[in-house]
Amino acid sequence: MTKRYNISGAEALLLSLLEEKADTVFGYPGGAIIPLYDCLYGYTDRIRHILTRHEQGAVHAAQGYARATGRTGVCMATSGPGATNLITGIADAMIDSTPLVCITAQVAASLLGTDAFQEADIISMTMPITKWNYQATSAKEIGEAISKAFYIARTGRPGPVLIDITRNAQVEMLESFEYHPCTGLRSYDPRPQADPDELAKAVGLLDTAVRPLMIVGQGVKLSGGESEAVKLAEKCAMPMASTLMGLSAVPTAHPLFVGKVGMHGNVAANEMTQSADVIVAAGMRFSDRVTGDISKYAPNAKIIHIDIDPVEHSKNVKADVSLLGDAREILSLLLEKCATHNGERHEWMAQAKEAYDREYKYVIEKALHLKEGNISMGETVDGVARHLGGEAIVVTDVGQHQMFASRYSRFNNTRSFITSGGLGTMGFGLPAAIGAKIGCPQRQVVLFVGDGGLQMTIQELGTIMQCGIDVKIVILNNGYLGMVRQWQELFFEKRYSFTKLADPDFVTLASAYGIAAKRVVRRDELEEAISEMCAHKGAFLLDVAVESEENVFPMVPAGKSISNLIFSDLHHE
Repeated sequence: MTKRYNISGAEALLLSLLEEKADTVFGYPGGAIIPLYDCLYGYTDRIRHILTRHEQGAVHAAQGYARATGRTGVCMATSGPGATNLITGIADAMIDSTPLVCITAQVAASLLGTDAFQEADIISMTMPITKWNYQATSAKEIGEAISKAFYIARTGRPGPVLIDITRNAQVEMLESFEYHPCTGLRSYDPRPQADPDELAKAVGLLDTAVRPLMIVGQGVKLSGGESEAVKLAEKCAMPMASTLMGLSAVPTAHPLFVGKVGMHGNVAANEMTQSADVIVAAGMRFSDRVTGDISKYAPNAKIIHIDIDPVEHSKNVKADVSLLGDAREILSLLLEKCATHNGERHEWMAQAKEAYDREYKYVIEKALHLKEGNISMGETVDGVARHLGGEAIVVTDVGQHQMFASRYSRFNNTRSFITSGGLGTMGFGLPAAIGAKIGCPQRQVVLFVGDGGLQMTIQELGTIMQCGIDVKIVILNNGYLGMVRQWQELFFEKRYSFTKLADPDFVTLASAYGIAAKRVVRRDELEEAISEMCAHKGAFLLDVAVESEENVFPMVPAGKSISNLIFSDLHHE
């Protein structure tokens, strides 16, 4: 950039954001950050600021923006409660590998440690849940701090970074300022290279495998390796499954795709995991929701683990081959070196067909072809998916609706499924959908949310109103905290302890925010209401009254092997 003269620390920060091509900031002003917001007043033609209704909304919106676009999300908050309100979203971004730069204001450097008004030690609080954090106490530190922040957030395994800036640093004047983007740090290696010997072992295992399976995690999306993953699977005649976070990396209509693995995964994906002789785990971390009882996980398989984070290798599941590095680069190398297996492994794929037929009989047919009784979550999601044709970005909150949305949605394009995975944050969905739509205005964005999760961040309807954001909101309304209720039904003898909800009239509430809305109670109203929502220009809230005690099946009980699938509370396989 051209050197600038006689500018404040606040302006140096905004110029730094522009140099990093940050075009959108989600935030909420307050006392300690007023100098930065005052400077932002003159930059609104270059930086769009989205005023959320709560700082948690700002950080989740930045997450949605980052996950939809692949760029680094940016959010801002004032000191004290403003900063601490970001913590849930920062922790969520850390475990789900979402690149964020979070900027917080702080009291003046001279007041640090005095318990001044709205002082909180946000650096100590966020140290365990950020890739890096830093407190700038003078204006001259700001440029370098921001450059390091963006570099660390987006490289290697992405994640959140927090920069805390004291009030005096915002107002101090710099005689001159020139921004220098960070291109490397001596103590940080974001692009490790796979060991050639380990790569050769992986090729050997894939070339001789009889029942290979690829499990696609979010790391494939983060690396941009979707095409390489699909091509490798096709070359090796290898079925592809997905983690929850990996959904949409592979088109759901691809003939080799066998569904989602894990606690509420598809039968074929879980059964093939247990039968596979080689598993290529690409950009995933083997969470407990994927593996179930680790001692009984994939008992017949040699594990080839691809991940850029060395900490993840053999942390939960022992890898037979560890390929440390960028998923796209490693998949490209495997694609180059592996033998072609055209027309082979018909019996292996027949197992997927048999498992799908069983799942259809016990789960899918029941969910999608109801003739009487209350509307099901599954048929609602399926109805929306048919209208959107796999082209929309699907965002979810956390709970039963999340599992139904992941099961029955369809995806033609990558970065089309956004949810809170590792932390499981209720309240994530609505602001994340806002961020996704801001980042990808040309794409349809639909949010599936429960009546419980929506009320955690429902104030963000105000953000939709003020900014005119075209988000479609589908409430799968069962009047319960559904997932907790399901566990209470199945494992706690139906003792529904504090999971029943008394809900407001969501349609009336939406109308107060100028948002078109409709409530559906009868099945014969559903199709027309979905059509109306999808065709509507602007935000739309569809409140669907679904079966109050519907459960998500199949299910693996906590701590059990993924072979122990439950298809209902009575029928076990």
